[in-house]
Amino acid sequence: MARELLTQIVQDPSRGFTRRPDLTVRHPDLVLALDAHADDHIRARMYGPAAPPSATEHALRLNVKPAAVTAAAAHLRALWKRELVDFQPVDGRGIPVGGRPYFPYATCPDLTAEPREELRGILDELARQGSHLLYGELLGDGGQGTRRFGEILTGALSREEPLRIRVDSDLVLPWPMLALPEDTASGPGGPVGDAFRRFLGYRHQIEQTGGHHPSLPDPADDEHARLPPPLPVVSLNHDQGIDPEGATRAGEVESALATGTVRVERTRCDELLGALRSGALEEQLMYFWCHGHFRPVADDSAPLFAVRLSDHKDIDVRTVLTERGVAEPPLPRRPLVFLNACYAGLPADAEPARLGGALIEAGAGGVLGPQIEMPRLFAAEYAHAYITRYLGGRETAGEIVHGLARHFADVWSNPLGLAYALQCGMDSRLERATVGPP
Repeated sequence: MARELLTQIVQDPSRGFTRRPDLTVRHPDLVLALDAHADDHIRARMYGPAAPPSATEHALRLNVKPAAVTAAAAHLRALWKRELVDFQPVDGRGIPVGGRPYFPYATCPDLTAEPREELRGILDELARQGSHLLYGELLGDGGQGTRRFGEILTGALSREEPLRIRVDSDLVLPWPMLALPEDTASGPGGPVGDAFRRFLGYRHQIEQTGGHHPSLPDPADDEHARLPPPLPVVSLNHDQGIDPEGATRAGEVESALATGTVRVERTRCDELLGALRSGALEEQLMYFWCHGHFRPVADDSAPLFAVRLSDHKDIDVRTVLTERGVAEPPLPRRPLVFLNACYAGLPADAEPARLGGALIEAGAGGVLGPQIEMPRLFAAEYAHAYITRYLGGRETAGEIVHGLARHFADVWSNPLGLAYALQCGMDSRLERATVGPP
């Protein structure tokens, strides 16, 4: 006697013909998770293929106050500004040295003509302080478990092959500017090259989440997932009052953004907010060339980082969160956002990554920006190199950041490329439409 059998559909093969293929997610080689607990201690965990096998998780409690680590990070950023960007060569009597620019390391991106020993001294101090932040402040509680954790971490970070590293933490530190101990990073490169090899951003690809994990749908079930547009869609969001005399490569950056793309240009806050509010912002790359500043808030909490376009109206974390909407992500193509915004000074309690975090929560795939007040000349050089490579669509954001840090260090002896950091987005890549045979 025939009877109906119970069936259960466990796979729908036809979906592969009607939806985009699932995106491939690569796990990082090393994940370092740092969870701040009530400004009392930090819980640290480490895992990934680059971590040595263990019967238990590599984890421990760090008896260090998160606020102390954050303050040390602000000190390191200020040190880079004071000792490198604001360096003034003077003689034994304190008189400026003749024949050299007043601020040589800020006014010329190519530092190969600067005195080798002088530059090496600056790099050694920056590396020493970067190492102290990692091993003295963060991992410096002196316990046996902490020492062992530090040894395991150093073993991974000192590898010759570049790793893809994710720092998953709401404790945002300038990780590319941190450094290995002096005796663990020796190698070829001469009197300046050895110093560069100590910095983590020179050795590895690094992204930090800032503790932001936006709720995004599965790519295969995402109704907003669409094929790439015929031409890449990019935006230039800028203050036209920066560099009106054309002393930097900002004009060439604008041209690069307009070559083979659909470019959207914005110079006013309301234009950007309108795009965020509409939910139809289509950019794959959003570039900001503007000033930034830290604005105090009424409740005495950490100052808010804000950027300004030509109309000089603040765009901060609250502005973005207000406009993002709740029905759908306003950034459906998950763009990489390049905040090439410099700022004057960093308050000890400031949180410069909060604006980037708001953009990630709004749907951005990642945010790239400088960790210090960046000289205009170098900022424009970096932007031109980054944008031209990213628009090529062959390299990921992490590969380009790592490659440029090494390029500017090896070719121009300039460490400022290490001061750019990624907040998420290490594997972001600009997708281009593929044209099939006629």
